[in-house]
Amino acid sequence: MPVIPLDSADDPRLADYRDLTDVSLRRVTEPAGGLYIAESSKVLDRALRAGHRPRSVLVQEKFLADALALVGDDAEVYVVPAEIAERVTGYTVHRGLLASMHRPALASVADVVRDARLVVVLEDIVDHTNIGAAFRSAAALGADAVLVTPRCADPLYRRSVRVSMGTVFQVPWTRLPEWTDATPLLHDAGFHLAALALSDDALTLDAFSAANHDRVALLLGAEGDGLSRGALAAADTVVTIPMAGGVDSLNVAAASAVALWELGRGRRG
Repeated sequence: MPVIPLDSADDPRLADYRDLTDVSLRRVTEPAGGLYIAESSKVLDRALRAGHRPRSVLVQEKFLADALALVGDDAEVYVVPAEIAERVTGYTVHRGLLASMHRPALASVADVVRDARLVVVLEDIVDHTNIGAAFRSAAALGADAVLVTPRCADPLYRRSVRVSMGTVFQVPWTRLPEWTDATPLLHDAGFHLAALALSDDALTLDAFSAANHDRVALLLGAEGDGLSRGALAAADTVVTIPMAGGVDSLNVAAASAVALWELGRGRRG
């Protein structure tokens, strides 16, 4: 496998890693280029275990052995000084290595939910930290799949992947179409759509859980605005987490963890 020392931040072979802190740029270039960035040995290991393929690896000398142990002969490994890595990426790379990965093709909604009983639907969430945290909750608390809406942030963006601790590679996921098409898709698959939202006629989470629906799609909305009118119209039930202390709601990632814990209790038992 080629191990290639590089000493110029302008080297064209480093193009995949350029300007990683420019969110707007990466939102366009990564999907269009068919790539995503995995950061750290742990994340790369989980991506490889999920069957994802590396394009290349960017590493500092002291982490070279870790990189070689993971990727074998599957990718070129670019070895750079720390200052070159920082100039290329736009930040100090503390976690040892970055890998440019081939982005796998998205599966159909039908394939992703075929055997699922508990699905998380993330609508228009733009904060990558919340996306990653929601995926980590989904993996840890027994969700079978995650569906994201067309305007939801990219689960394979570097920060989402890092916050999820690589669980975005563990939980099956794909993108939904708009609600006009997504609603019949989910209903035809037998899902009861539960919207987590504030409403005077909402069921409390424990009451909804006690109903023990066979297949549940849990709808979670964007930071600040919550679920859209389209999502609420699609929902079969509006569900709320009772609050205390004058607080009306939780951060979406925290809410996902609470709801999944409650809805998954019977399954874990």
